[in-house]
Amino acid sequence: MKESIGTFLGVVAIAALIAVILALPAMLLWNSCLVPAIDGVNEIGFFQALGIITLCYFLFWGTSLKK
Repeated sequence: MKESIGTFLGVVAIAALIAVILALPAMLLWNSCLVPAIDGVNEIGFFQALGIITLCYFLFWGTSLKK
C-alpha cells in the first residue's frame, strides 16, 4: 500500500515539474509572438501560462493521431 501511494505521489510530482518547466516557454512565446500579432491580446503571467498548459493537458490527454 505504501509503495502505491509513493508511486502515485512521484508521478504527480513529476507531472507538476513538467508543467512548471513548460509554463515558462509558453509564457514567453505568448508574450513575444501573440501579443504583437493580434490586437486586443494581453500579456500573460507565469501562473496564467501554467493554467493554459494544464488546460491543454486535460483537453488533449489520451488523444492520438494513430488509427
